[in-house]
Amino acid sequence: MSNDRNQPLRRTKIVATLGPATDGPGVIADMVRAGLDVARINFSHGSKDEHRRRIHAVRAAAQEVGRPVGILADLSGPKIRIESFANGRINLTEGQPFALDISLDPAAGNEREVGCAYQDLPKDVRAGNTLLLADGFIVLDVRSVRGPRIECVVRAGGELSNRKGLNLQGGGLSAPALTDRDLEDIRMAAEIGVDYLAVSFARDAVDIRRAQSELRKWRGTAQVVAKIERHEAIDNLSQILVAADAVMVARGDLGVEMGHAALIGLQKTIIQQAIAANKLVITATQMMESMIVSPVPTRAEVSDVANAVLDGTDAVMLSAETAAGKHPVKAVQAMAEVILGAEKYELAHPTLERSQGDFSNTEEAIAKAVMYTANRMNVRAIVALTESGLTALWMSRLRADMPIYAFTRQMVTQNRVTLYRGVHPVLFDVVGINSSQVNQAVIDLLLKGGLVEHGDNIILTKGVMSGVQGGTNSMQILRALPAES
Repeated sequence: MSNDRNQPLRRTKIVATLGPATDGPGVIADMVRAGLDVARINFSHGSKDEHRRRIHAVRAAAQEVGRPVGILADLSGPKIRIESFANGRINLTEGQPFALDISLDPAAGNEREVGCAYQDLPKDVRAGNTLLLADGFIVLDVRSVRGPRIECVVRAGGELSNRKGLNLQGGGLSAPALTDRDLEDIRMAAEIGVDYLAVSFARDAVDIRRAQSELRKWRGTAQVVAKIERHEAIDNLSQILVAADAVMVARGDLGVEMGHAALIGLQKTIIQQAIAANKLVITATQMMESMIVSPVPTRAEVSDVANAVLDGTDAVMLSAETAAGKHPVKAVQAMAEVILGAEKYELAHPTLERSQGDFSNTEEAIAKAVMYTANRMNVRAIVALTESGLTALWMSRLRADMPIYAFTRQMVTQNRVTLYRGVHPVLFDVVGINSSQVNQAVIDLLLKGGLVEHGDNIILTKGVMSGVQGGTNSMQILRALPAES
């Protein structure tokens, strides 16, 4: 890793979804050069062979560019969708009767009724409920439930096409977060060695622990991301944050279930609570939606991304913009530029300190002491010699204008910290270096990479026993001076 001193390192990370638009020669490598930190593989679309091919392409691109890239596998979750129409689509008008019927032929929908892929829907809804179709654009008021048939009246109409998503306003659908297909995909994700696994439509900590258990069964090392997109997940957020390694503010379905007016407050609350719990947080959905077709984002999208950065999110995510859009590389470039602009504004304001509660262990105490010191003296860089990346994670929870470098020999840790706000991985095998020479080896690597300059102050954290996970117990302030000849 090298860095131009006049070009500040971007702290907020970029997650981008792979798809047909990224399959061309050199596209993923160009996305990495533009700023891609974590590649998302959406298991809702494509075959297992396509997923494997794209994961291998990410690893190859990261090696080509010379920068680690994490991989996030996103599980499909339950398919809560209507079935299809005989003519492909219909138009609904306000006040019109319309029914959802699980007993209908899946391809025989019409202007009066349509089937539903979610067979338990009649058990989950009752008269007076509101059903939302097609991301909330179609609104149906439930009048009655009779056996397999749900009689509704259209409150907000429009065009409705095949296989559109369905939500129950206020939550309450009993569909489990993990389907049989998801269990198969977890095994594949473990075998391939992805870095993060996202659980769609998680309801509570039980859903997260089940995914973690399945991963461990197949010896997977991925950290689990809970996608917050159900009403139940908001109700159970504190328990989910205990169980999960990270959360995603999945604003699409969350906005539909909770109402769009509540979304901005929920986004800020989820980010704040995740940071307070020392967990990672990704902000997602329609961040630069116009760039599916446009080479530049709208001003509203610029503000949206910037505000997520100012909220303190670890990462912002691109979905269809890169997976199916016309300008996947430009979308990453645009997001990187907006992030840098927001971070420049952020650093013009006082540093935020977080000192709630007691320290849970030595590593957390060291991490907090480092950030307190770094924010009060002239420090150019922070270096954490780490096996697991945990010390660097704790450091990243506090705002600071200097980069944190995770020096590690573990490839899984290098890929994992690509999602940590303000943390940059550096390959460094501490085990192969004499303990008396470790500090100088760190300084030499920083100077060689242009990460610091002669005479800069550096804070270094490490353990007495090199190469031992969970052993960070010391903090040192060093000056970047080359070894005496």
